[in-house]
Amino acid sequence: MLNESNVVLQANHILKNFPASGNRTLTACNDVTLSVQKGKTLGIVGESGCGKSTFVKMLVQLEEPTKGEILFHGKNIVELSSHEKWMNRQKIQMVFQDPFSAFNPKMKIIDIVTEPLLNFGRIKKSEKAAYAKKLLQMVELPEDFIYRYPHNMSGGQRQRIGIARALSLEPEILICDESTSALDVSIQKTIVELLTRLQREKQISIVFICHDPALVQSLSHQIAVMYLGCVVETISGQHAWRTALHPYTKALFGAVFSIDMDRSKKIEPIGGEAPSPLDVPNGCPFQNRCEHCMEKCREKRPELVEVEPGHQVACHMITSR
Repeated sequence: MLNESNVVLQANHILKNFPASGNRTLTACNDVTLSVQKGKTLGIVGESGCGKSTFVKMLVQLEEPTKGEILFHGKNIVELSSHEKWMNRQKIQMVFQDPFSAFNPKMKIIDIVTEPLLNFGRIKKSEKAAYAKKLLQMVELPEDFIYRYPHNMSGGQRQRIGIARALSLEPEILICDESTSALDVSIQKTIVELLTRLQREKQISIVFICHDPALVQSLSHQIAVMYLGCVVETISGQHAWRTALHPYTKALFGAVFSIDMDRSKKIEPIGGEAPSPLDVPNGCPFQNRCEHCMEKCREKRPELVEVEPGHQVACHMITSR
């Protein structure tokens, strides 16, 4: 259940358009409203191109929304001055999908993890080694790794360095954009365990983006399901696959294997293809892949409606019952 007093970041009615060829407009995010609570994880799941990454880039101010507001402790960060935005980035940090491309290959780990601290005047150059060793200890890496280069480390080790760098400024919110998708399954598990421990110890909030519904469910307190730029369902992370109501969410969880699933149930792929974001149909964006599509679904886009505390669904079939 959403506790408004614990909300540290609130995105309200976010719209993000990009110009496209032929005087067309690509809508990456369409009226997205989501909250991030203190010390909790918001998972965002959906197929490629649904707007997940674009949305979190606006949270860290790498992109500006076309419309809407992003409130961090009640203050709209969209309206901040350039200097205020730069200072505010200390509080909202990101771990990227590919840590190797996110690092300068010519920099040693000691320089990579302490660069944010030096940029914001948090430490002196003479203190780099001591702080770098503390940061590596935090992410369970040997202290002598500070003198290595990124190419001398494994993918999992590099992602731990990415987490250490992001947490060096002690942010309140950590954004993980597909930060485990390039890793082996066994390494994914250790990274998720690390994030869970750090969240518990530091009471940080996490926004976790992933294609894998089962992985998102394993560490998220709340899950937002996106489809073609729209949030179609928000649901409690615990046993989300059992309580999901939207046809797309049910299909998404039904297309992956879970150790908790009914063994008699077959794994079914989601039929059809998502429309181009340049040609989104009127009404429900999921209409061409939904077996329950009604005439109303083709005429009017469903709005998110709370069906029970902490559970919202945008589906005419569900909300018109």
